[in-house]
Amino acid sequence: MFSDPQFWVAVSFFLFIAAIFNPVRKVLTSNLDTQINEIKSKIDDAEKLKMDAERTLTELKQRQLEVENEINKLKIESDKKIDELKNLSSKKLSEQIEKKKLLADSKIQQLIRDTNIGIKNYITNVAVETAVTILQQNLSNEKKSELIDKSVNDFESILKN
Repeated sequence: MFSDPQFWVAVSFFLFIAAIFNPVRKVLTSNLDTQINEIKSKIDDAEKLKMDAERTLTELKQRQLEVENEINKLKIESDKKIDELKNLSSKKLSEQIEKKKLLADSKIQQLIRDTNIGIKNYITNVAVETAVTILQQNLSNEKKSELIDKSVNDFESILKN
């Protein structure tokens, strides 16, 4: 067995493998450790990005709720102001109409006065009902708001004259 060359080749092969195993193992281990550390670093970076994204999302959701609440408050306030302006302009318009009616009543005979008032009331009611119907059917909320604002401005200019 000791004189057989195949035995010595096998022994030398195993000794060579044993001699090479430690440096190769160290190189492989260090390469694997480096790759593991790089992967851990990338995972940590990804986790940080995920946490930042979640925090940002939470902040955005909170800001969205705040904005929605603010919009609702502004809408409620604007509705109140619109109602106040409607009431005020309605009162002023009613007062102005009454004054004009009294002046017309004193200048025109009783019969013409009664006829004109009846016609005016009928035309006004029909026109208002028709205008309200047309406006309700054909105008969007934005157009209604614009029309209300324009009407308020027109009423103010009429009241000043």
